[in-house]
Amino acid sequence: MNLTLHNTLTGRKEPFISIHPGRVVMYCCGVTVYDHCHLGHARSYMVWDVLRRYLQWCGYTVRYVQNFTDIDDKILNRASVEGITMQEVSDRNIAAYFRDIRRLNILDADDYPRVTEHIPAIHQLIQALEQKGYAYAVDGDVYYSVRQFAEYGKLSGRNLDQLQAGAGGRVAADAPDQKKRDPFDFALWKSAKPGEPAWESPWGLGRPGWHIECSAMIRARLGETIDIHGGGGDLVFPHHENEIAQSEALTGQPLARYWLHNGMVTVNGEKMSKSLGNFTTIRDLLDGAWAEYPQPVDPMAVRLFVLQGHYRKPLDFTKDAIAAAVNGWQTLKAGLLFGNHHGAALSWPVASLQASPQEPNSQEPTSEDPWVERFQTAMDDDLNTSGALAVLFELAKGLQREGNRLMHEGQTQSSPEILWRQWQTLLHLAQLLGLEAKADSDTDAATGELDEGAISDLIQQRQTARQQRDFITADDIRDQLAAVGVTVVDQPDGAVRWHQQ
Repeated sequence: MNLTLHNTLTGRKEPFISIHPGRVVMYCCGVTVYDHCHLGHARSYMVWDVLRRYLQWCGYTVRYVQNFTDIDDKILNRASVEGITMQEVSDRNIAAYFRDIRRLNILDADDYPRVTEHIPAIHQLIQALEQKGYAYAVDGDVYYSVRQFAEYGKLSGRNLDQLQAGAGGRVAADAPDQKKRDPFDFALWKSAKPGEPAWESPWGLGRPGWHIECSAMIRARLGETIDIHGGGGDLVFPHHENEIAQSEALTGQPLARYWLHNGMVTVNGEKMSKSLGNFTTIRDLLDGAWAEYPQPVDPMAVRLFVLQGHYRKPLDFTKDAIAAAVNGWQTLKAGLLFGNHHGAALSWPVASLQASPQEPNSQEPTSEDPWVERFQTAMDDDLNTSGALAVLFELAKGLQREGNRLMHEGQTQSSPEILWRQWQTLLHLAQLLGLEAKADSDTDAATGELDEGAISDLIQQRQTARQQRDFITADDIRDQLAAVGVTVVDQPDGAVRWHQQ
């Protein structure tokens, strides 16, 4: 393989070479579980999901770990407001995370460590840093001495003269901490405050600082050096910079070989975030509770929206962008369901008429397939999912054209065998991006049945496409309806009638 990835540490694309041949170890900074996840979170975890899928397709065994931060000021504040415990807030929002993220077809990580499960490991790491002169204790607090680590700033490209104390929003914005020896030092352990959860430690009752948590969890679960560390671009500084300082000061080894960061989801040019109040939760978007687009959005359309942009670039979240993704998904979906709609007419075996790859060991397309070659070329170039999607759309549109020929002329231009291979290629490549169509959402290929609700949904999608002058999509939906015996009649006044044979 010729996979190259943009390494934030070096500022350039580099060939990917794993530490151990055939194995990849990945860690991604997870959510702080004080509320439901928004689209910015979804983008990050979707990117690492695609990277993981692609690495596995390339033959690697991948161990992927993503943490939950379940002790934090925001969680404590939420618990205080609601009159419940910190753990109750965390457990509730972790359960919500899984419900929301799985709807987007994001595969579960291999492990989801929680900070509160790693207090002893955090103690051990802090004590080791103290012994080596990188940390110091003052009245129950412990701080990392930034100036002791000569390479501080190598990830973010900043030097201490450019830094501001409290960057990153995890340090109180009031008077400077008089306990610090240097304003740039950061907390590894915080002494207990009245009414807050606290743990016994060598420095007295307290709780961990933010940055030490990931260093300790990686060390405990994955070892001293991992292949890939991922996260949002907003974590480069200070969080990931501080992770490097903590871990590498102790081990003398790189914490990660490749540091990957996704761009932010923006709204009117500003980062989507809960602190700015400009966020849309995954749940609201999928369930039609977003005021700008008050209708349910197919999770696959959301995946398509995210993957249409390069993962390192900002992604602007607008009503028009979501509407375009909804229409784009209808095109891809029609291609993915080609066998469901037309397989019988092409005399394909009944067992093959489902929108999932058949007999993967024998039928999976190889790199010699020109479609696969183009897809792989795009993905090898720092996960260029936009280029990969272009291949999928070409395949889907070609299958749609052949479906239309079959409907109107009774035959296809390409042989059933060629169409079978193209359909299987589309299914396999789409699955690598996590894009999967389910026939039971609109048609049942075996029976040709379509319920009234599904018909209404498709007709509404067709109306939207026509209003946006996307006549290709509108015609595709009409043909999809016709394939199961539904005739659509457009009225002069713009209304639509339909009847089922």
